[in-house]
Amino acid sequence: MTTATGDAIKMKVKQARLEESVGKRVLLQGWVRSRRDSKGGFSFIDLNDGTSIKGVQVIAEKALENYESEILKCGIGSSVEIIGDVVASPAKGQATEVKALSVKVYGYADPNEYPLQKKETSYEYLRSIAHLRPRTMTFGAVFRVRNEICRSIHNFFQNQGFIYVHTPIITASDCEGAGQMFKVSTLDLLNAPRKADNPAEIDFEQDFFGKPTNLTVSGQLEGECFATALHSIYTFGPTFRAENSNTTRHLAEFWMIEPEVAFCDLEGDMDLAESFLKTIFSDVMNNCADDMEFLNEKIDNTILSTLKGIVESDFERLTYTEAVSILEKSGEKFDFPVKWGIDLQTEHERYLTEKKFKKPVILTDYPAEIKAFYMKMNADGKTVRAMDVLVPKIGEIIGGSQREDNLEILERRMKDFHLNPEEYWWYLDLRRYGTVPHAGFGLGLERCVQFTTGMGNIRDVIPFPRTPKSADF
Repeated sequence: MTTATGDAIKMKVKQARLEESVGKRVLLQGWVRSRRDSKGGFSFIDLNDGTSIKGVQVIAEKALENYESEILKCGIGSSVEIIGDVVASPAKGQATEVKALSVKVYGYADPNEYPLQKKETSYEYLRSIAHLRPRTMTFGAVFRVRNEICRSIHNFFQNQGFIYVHTPIITASDCEGAGQMFKVSTLDLLNAPRKADNPAEIDFEQDFFGKPTNLTVSGQLEGECFATALHSIYTFGPTFRAENSNTTRHLAEFWMIEPEVAFCDLEGDMDLAESFLKTIFSDVMNNCADDMEFLNEKIDNTILSTLKGIVESDFERLTYTEAVSILEKSGEKFDFPVKWGIDLQTEHERYLTEKKFKKPVILTDYPAEIKAFYMKMNADGKTVRAMDVLVPKIGEIIGGSQREDNLEILERRMKDFHLNPEEYWWYLDLRRYGTVPHAGFGLGLERCVQFTTGMGNIRDVIPFPRTPKSADF
């Protein structure tokens, strides 16, 4: 808090402890959430500045010089500055309120035009006015929780001595080998240069970078370079996938957290992931209590109990093969039949976490054919040292592995995935010069925020969603 004009103390709602400030003069700035006018000649203004889901009730009396000319025109969304005294409140549910001495209006919001009113508004409609939706109580809560998750992520790794590395957004390599990448080019799409010896092919040597390039799908490969030099690192940045999936769980642009640790095996990787999730969820419950209570009441009344269960449980650990056996013997009728070698579906993962073990589960040692080329092969020649962390309600939330540190095996795996080892010469050098066991994982920030807040659509946990046929704002 800092001293404002006169003897008023400037306060943010989240920082204000008005119940301890009775008799003090305060300066508040924010937006009108509602205004009720009394026949007694005064108005109740619910003021909120976005720092907290809770607002402050302000009493503006008719005696104020601009009461008729300005205050009575302040509808929902109007921005104001109020100087007033904190007084005890006779109303139930609140200990204090602010009696306004002055009300300065910065900007009006015409109630006949302002898109946000007190009535319920669909999330689909709010996506069409994404520039305004943070002003709603629900989205204000969601994005404060998102901020707390980001803060917790950085604190978790920084407190353990990890180095934050910024990996490139533009890359010439395909980390996942899936090919669903956004191309980056300065060439004229209507008149692209062609190779002289093969006019059917575009001559990318004339492009900005002199070769085909794409937006990154992962910073992992570059992260490994730094882990093999700085020991423990993490990346936290935007990633992009040109996957034409118009679902409630997919985005074209999203943020990924990818730690990488040298001299680490799969067991260490699992320990890190479990501690990581418990820390995030604990921090959110402790530091965003009001927002989480609101979301628990409005969106999903199980989110707090689910998060508490994760924080307080020891994650179950079993192999993919053991999980398939459990699923086959479960007696459940799954939409996707279970057999060894398939990529488990959400319904399988939820059965394991919600019905069989009733807590988070970490599955390991997946079939090599369904996992990425960089994952370390097991001695059986059929499975890799991969791990997925499964949680109730959504299934997989983290995917990771011990990386293949054997040069010969890694080159062979690349060829199995139809990747040209020569294009990954720098990645292979990590195995040529001082190779070490190392491991890491990836957590999609939006998937984590969606799970934490209970929001049904991932488009509602990122400020401006990018999805197929949609790149507004």
